[in-house]
Amino acid sequence: MTERDPETMDVRPDEALDTSRLEPWLQDNLENVTGPLTVRQFGGGHANLTYLLAFENTEYVLRRPPLGPIAPSAHDMKREHRILSRLWRQWPLAPRSYVLCTDEQIIGAEFHVLERKDGFVLRSTNPEETDGKPELCRRIGEMTADVLASFHMIDAEEVGLGGLGRPEGFVERQVGGWSKRWEAAVDDASPDAATAIAWIQSDIPAAQTTTFVHNDYKLDNIMVARDDPARAVAVLDWDMCTRGDPLLDLANLVNYWGEVGDSENRRMAVYMPTDKPDFPTRAELVARYAEKTGFDVSRFAWYEIFGLFKIAVILQQIYIRYLRGQTQDERFAVLGQRVQALIRQCDILIEQA
Repeated sequence: MTERDPETMDVRPDEALDTSRLEPWLQDNLENVTGPLTVRQFGGGHANLTYLLAFENTEYVLRRPPLGPIAPSAHDMKREHRILSRLWRQWPLAPRSYVLCTDEQIIGAEFHVLERKDGFVLRSTNPEETDGKPELCRRIGEMTADVLASFHMIDAEEVGLGGLGRPEGFVERQVGGWSKRWEAAVDDASPDAATAIAWIQSDIPAAQTTTFVHNDYKLDNIMVARDDPARAVAVLDWDMCTRGDPLLDLANLVNYWGEVGDSENRRMAVYMPTDKPDFPTRAELVARYAEKTGFDVSRFAWYEIFGLFKIAVILQQIYIRYLRGQTQDERFAVLGQRVQALIRQCDILIEQA
């Protein structure tokens, strides 16, 4: 079963797990585990490392931070475990996390083990799933907005996460924090982001409400059903989840959402396989989300520009690790071009705002 799973691949040599320590730890800390351990790696994603753990009778997923130095508070396995060990009880699209390991001697980093959801992820590499299927494309777009709206309607107190994060002043801290991350990750060839940073800092909107914030919500962080790609079965990548301004999540979704007529600049920057006439446009996603939640989206342009800048920072952080030899994943070699395009797109949107 594992070998045939198109979502997995052989483990990259530089990202291999030490199973001599891991396997006995799993047997001691998970229930009903029998037989030898087989490890495969999920090939998607650019930051945290995710593995499929297959035993004779069951499968689990292991998540750990990326190799090399990481930014403070990023790739937080404790946070992800805390959230996913509780949220699944009320919101089944959150995979259940079973156990957290803080002993870095086991595999060289903290990690947690969570349930294996059955489905697949829509990416630019599997366009056959949506090509020539206009009704399905429309339903996928609507589902993507609806899932985010339903997530933002969850009462944090009801799932025991009312103390998560510090919502007061959240957006202001985000702006300051991401600006500092940019400065820490740039090299001589990095683009000049001074205009974008100054504009973002000049008029930060006041949050209209506080909800859960996933902080990396986008199409390829949604696992969909194999028999119906418009039905979500899981939302992935929870290490940055907190409570704060929900429009930050909406901006992230929109910025990764390609649409017909996008410039080459925008296509280089952030591209999902949604640039077909049958998918909703970015504006339609925002309108549907606003209808489902009742939230005011009149200041959305600010969120969109700040969201683009955040993506540029994330990619620059990955790219600088590649340049320094801290990861050998050749997918990262082109990230510098994408960072350049993102900063250019920020400047274009600022001129239009």
